Amino acid sequence: MQLKSKTHFLVNVMIVFDEKHKYTLALIFPQHYLIPLINIIFANYFSKMSEKVNITSKGIQKVLKTFNEKQAVAEYVWNGFDAQASKVEINYSFNELGRLDSLEISDNGYGINFDHLKQKFDPFFESEKSNQITVPKHTSKMHGRNGVGRLTFFTFAHSATWTTSFKTHKGYHQGQIHINTGELNGYTHDFSRAPTREGNTGTKVSFTNLKIAKEDLEFSIIPFLINEFCWFIELNKQKAYEILVNGIALDFSSNIKCLEEFELAYEETDVTFKVKYVQWQEGLHKELSKYYFLTDGEEVYKDFTTLNKKSDDYFHSVYIESTFFRDLDFRNLNEGQVGMFGPARSSPEYRYLINKLTEYLKGKRKPFLKEYANKLVDDLEQDGIFPNYETAQEMTLRKPELIAVIKALYETEPKLFSGLNIDQKKTLIRFLDRLLISNERRNVFGILNEVLALEPDESEGLASLLAPVEAKL
Repeated sequence: MQLKSKTHFLVNVMIVFDEKHKYTLALIFPQHYLIPLINIIFANYFSKMSEKVNITSKGIQKVLKTFNEKQAVAEYVWNGFDAQASKVEINYSFNELGRLDSLEISDNGYGINFDHLKQKFDPFFESEKSNQITVPKHTSKMHGRNGVGRLTFFTFAHSATWTTSFKTHKGYHQGQIHINTGELNGYTHDFSRAPTREGNTGTKVSFTNLKIAKEDLEFSIIPFLINEFCWFIELNKQKAYEILVNGIALDFSSNIKCLEEFELAYEETDVTFKVKYVQWQEGLHKELSKYYFLTDGEEVYKDFTTLNKKSDDYFHSVYIESTFFRDLDFRNLNEGQVGMFGPARSSPEYRYLINKLTEYLKGKRKPFLKEYANKLVDDLEQDGIFPNYETAQEMTLRKPELIAVIKALYETEPKLFSGLNIDQKKTLIRFLDRLLISNERRNVFGILNEVLALEPDESEGLASLLAPVEAKL
């Protein structure tokens, strides 16, 4: 019910149910004076009040049980960037025992519009699936769209206060929202301050009664933030996006393993693409490995690279800048059709670009796989996965060949070795060992070549390793 309708209802009740003083009220406060007066009273009352969301406080904590303090802090940083901030600041202080005395996360975004408060803080439901924070597939512009991340502070603090400022045609509006851990299903707010003509937009979240220490923040949470936001900061480098910790810009270079820049040109139509390739030391959490297509420094689309989800820890991002993307119809998935309003993915320029980048990524991935194949063998050795040979001679004859096949298979398809427990690893490795000394080794290559769709060089290497030989024992 709108405020105006509430006010009129109250006036009618006063007149109808107070017959004795009906005319006195009308004389002292004629209705055309009384309604504006009560409007003011109601406006002040509703600007300082409590609201309840759709689930109990314990229910909220249960639904958000998968969040830890690292993910929770990251959500508050994402909230800032979702509000179109270019700078997010994390400021903290600690005592002599190393416990945090204060923690604040602030941004220079557009703030929280009071008229949209219920949309920001209310949408919470009993279903865990309904409250999952989803990451948009083809754009990086919005992350925490359903506002669930605002309630995750219970993982590291007992209360949170949002001090926010946003701008309308009336000026800058300031206000506060407060939530306690014990009452996550409710919030209080104070928006009673009159708007000012001058000011700045933004939001600061202050956390009190903190449950984490300086060591947690510096050695766990901040490294997590580096991996969480490194790709995003790189994406928005032309906009000078930054995250500051106690006034010092967070350094994301620690997660960069390799960075290369080059140009590709499709000469027939004189289209050029500026490419920046980044290989990351560690994973990007939910972001995975993607192409980012930009025009004038602005992302227009993103999609998975052809080598994403290969189970090999080859984490990478590819940023491609070109005016060609301005009119490209990325939504057209039918490679046989031409876009109605511009070039589509079926265009020769786009096919040329993706083919060249796929070739480039495969070339960068090969030495990486060789490096990790050696690490895989070391891990198998350490975990006691290799067979127990009866004699030293038997081990000398069979183990080197087994290791060579394991490396070749890993470099061809890392998924063969991913997600296996100790027993499964033993079964696979020892099966390969027995197969290599059996008469069936002649058939192994044919099966692998069919299942793995080997490249010519991969096919030649495996064929050589698995060529039939006389039994060695």
